Amino acid sequence: MNTLIAITGLGVLCLLFEILNFRKAIVPITIIGLLAVLGLTYAEFNTPASYYNNMIVVSKFSSAFSALFIVLTIFLVALAHDYYEDHQTKISDFIAIKIFLLAGAVAMVSFGNLAMFFLGIEILSISLYILAASNRMNVKSNEAGMKYFLMGSFASGIILFGICLIYGAMGTFDVAEITEWSRSAELPLWFPIGISLVTIGMLFKIAAVPFHFWAPDVYEGSPALTTATMSTLVKVVAMATLYKLLTAMNADLSDAFINIIIVISIASMTVGNIMALKQTNVKRMLAFSGISHAGFMLMALLSISNSASNLLYYASAYSLAGIAAFSVILYVCKNRDNEDIANFNGLGRNNPLMAAVLTGAVLSMAGIPIFAGFFAKLVLFNQTIQAGYLVVVIVAVINSIISVGYYFKLILAMYGKEPNAEAQKTPFVFYAVAILAILLNIILGLFPSVVLNLLR
Repeated sequence: MNTLIAITGLGVLCLLFEILNFRKAIVPITIIGLLAVLGLTYAEFNTPASYYNNMIVVSKFSSAFSALFIVLTIFLVALAHDYYEDHQTKISDFIAIKIFLLAGAVAMVSFGNLAMFFLGIEILSISLYILAASNRMNVKSNEAGMKYFLMGSFASGIILFGICLIYGAMGTFDVAEITEWSRSAELPLWFPIGISLVTIGMLFKIAAVPFHFWAPDVYEGSPALTTATMSTLVKVVAMATLYKLLTAMNADLSDAFINIIIVISIASMTVGNIMALKQTNVKRMLAFSGISHAGFMLMALLSISNSASNLLYYASAYSLAGIAAFSVILYVCKNRDNEDIANFNGLGRNNPLMAAVLTGAVLSMAGIPIFAGFFAKLVLFNQTIQAGYLVVVIVAVINSIISVGYYFKLILAMYGKEPNAEAQKTPFVFYAVAILAILLNIILGLFPSVVLNLLR
């Protein structure tokens, strides 16, 4: 609860700094504030508690994922300093929106009541609608904002309808009471229907097949830093929330429900990877890559009772690799009007360090040792095999091999082609975020137990 209050207070402070004309201090003060909030989250890790009649529930699960969200937000805020250098008068707005987005994310994994869950998802979604359309002079950004708003509104409506059905079945929004009463032998038909609708709404947010069609256009049209936010922070928030919803409400996953999850997982991995092979725009390629990773993360739902640590590890590995990749993309495409792969030609000669970071990031996403992405897939595959779903693992391995094709397309451009532009100066912040993110990824790969033992 202290974490949520502190984050909200930090967002308000960002807006006050604009009024007091302290724009230059906004980014460093926000980062220091977020580090302090991270300390608060750590302090709450071993002290489970509930607040305001169970509206907010602090647990190891919520604290661990909140810490991940805060770390990702620190990186995104740091990148904002140079990314918004031409919009200094608006930097407080952009930073404050990201902080409020983080507050929504923390609420989504800390809810003890379905009303708080819906409030969190709306805070996060509204922040993203604004960020997606924030480049007002760009038609693609306006289109991305409108598409995301329409798709997000439909998803929110479906979630709200599902919550209403759950309330109709149980007579309460309190998750603890729903968990207790869901063990009853006889449940009204609309309880599982309600859970199904909430799940469908969250699959929209995750961009899993067949609810993925908005993602490529929105990722491509949004400003690059907003795309980085959607691809990393928002995706893992939605996945963690779906996992908590299904576990907290004691949803007894029937064979039919499990089969649907299997189909969606396999379809997401396959469609995401095959479509990514055809892309020449890096942001669209990473959008389809994100769809495939959503399929991998959905495998955690196949043995839902003991996969929280594995999901946290995969989410950490994927999001850190994503942050590192987008740090390089922001640098390369800073003064260009597109994000085509051709822009990366010769990056290995012009800027060997940034090229090495991007190479490490995509190798982690592909699942190559020594990066955390390899071990994240390994623990997820092992858990899925133990649960008895060998076919899903075979498809996942095939898809991991397919993904190497489009990731190596980027590596070949960096090291196998002549530069098409002179090397440009790299802002220190881009270097710092890229290197720190990929180093954290490698450390998690070398010491996976640091994360895997957190929730066990």
